[in-house]
Amino acid sequence: MERKNQKLMAAFAKVLREKRKAAKLSQEELAFRTELSMSYISFLETCRRQPTLTVMEAICRELGVSLTEFVREVEQAAVKS
Repeated sequence: MERKNQKLMAAFAKVLREKRKAAKLSQEELAFRTELSMSYISFLETCRRQPTLTVMEAICRELGVSLTEFVREVEQAAVKS
């Protein structure tokens, strides 16, 4: 099984960036609220890291979106690309 699905990673990065900006949060503020590093948030948004479910849940909580909704949007973005 291939561990790096570039299409899916790009879709995740796109949705994360869009949701963060819609919430009017900087990478630094999102990192602070999720107790992650700013560089990790940046790495997620540039497809250099893949999040765990725990990280995804923390990010979704701070963005005010359910994990289910977030994953649905990532899937839709991946299909479109």
